[in-house]
Amino acid sequence: MTNAGGVAADQLRAFVDRIERLEEEKKSISDDIKDVYAEAKGNGYDAKVMRQVVRMRKQDKNERDEMDALLDLYLHALGMAPGKKQA
Repeated sequence: MTNAGGVAADQLRAFVDRIERLEEEKKSISDDIKDVYAEAKGNGYDAKVMRQVVRMRKQDKNERDEMDALLDLYLHALGMAPGKKQA
């Protein structure tokens, strides 16, 4: 291992190489996800709503319930709740 200014250059290079490979994989996966959303959109699905569904599925029931309660509270406060006329 070569030390330059107290830095183990070989170890640092290995970390940087790993990060770069993972960044490439992440980009590839991101492109694949975009392709799936585009395919779904081509079949008549709303990609924006699908993204929301994916986000919601990551949450547990308590988190979703809390989010729903806050959303309902905010909509009521703004006069936007279902069945209410907007002020």
